[in-house]
Amino acid sequence: MGGPYIVMCAPNGARRNRKDHAALPITPEELAECAGEIVDAGASIMHVHVRDDSGRHSLDARRYRAAIDAIREQVDDRLVIQVTTEACGIYTPDTQMALIRELRPEAASVALREITAAGEGEAAAFYAWMCENGVMAQHILYSPDEVRRFESLRAADVIPDPRPFVLFVLGRYAENLTGNVGELDAYIDAAAADTTWAVCCFGRTEHEAVVAAAAKGGHARVGFENNLWLQGGEVADDNAALVSLATRAGEAAGRPVASAADVRQMFG
Repeated sequence: MGGPYIVMCAPNGARRNRKDHAALPITPEELAECAGEIVDAGASIMHVHVRDDSGRHSLDARRYRAAIDAIREQVDDRLVIQVTTEACGIYTPDTQMALIRELRPEAASVALREITAAGEGEAAAFYAWMCENGVMAQHILYSPDEVRRFESLRAADVIPDPRPFVLFVLGRYAENLTGNVGELDAYIDAAAADTTWAVCCFGRTEHEAVVAAAAKGGHARVGFENNLWLQGGEVADDNAALVSLATRAGEAAGRPVASAADVRQMFG
């Protein structure tokens, strides 16, 4: 319970735009500026989405390279840069996996339900490739049932990750986005003891989920992808404000806030 507390930041996501918040970072330059702000606030992992020329979600490796280069120029190695493979109703598993194989990023998020839609054999080959090529995977899980499926696939060596890192998602992209923090214990109970978990939570209950994660031995992902509000109900000025809240929650729980170096040591 007293180990380092990882604060991830997801500053933009696939769906929101500047009509949702004027400070939502989209371009490589904006993402780099955001990276400098969130690392100073205590983030150790940045979860990055890129957009095409029309502002739509993109899995274009060239656009990712531009964003990663800009972020690295701003913060060097002080952040682990995690790219998304989110389908967003646009991309197939083949395209999602091809992005990671071409880009070879330091870290990538992969939704279990999306990648395994290619078939367990194809998914197993992809998970093995990530392990062999040093891509730190974070497995996105949307329900306790998915956590149980994840653990069963680990036991069957479909997912050969020796130090698994998962993200429990509370809430959905729907009319009512707000996550129910009361569901968190069911996710935790479904996970194996050696599975490291973080939580992200849609909407105004995000900070409640952050506090719970800090107290229960997990980690947290915050940011404009899932939530725009501070715990008092006012709109956050920027992503760094949400990261600052999360780091204070970790400190209040007696847990030192993890650096990017800590994350790299934890997950190899």
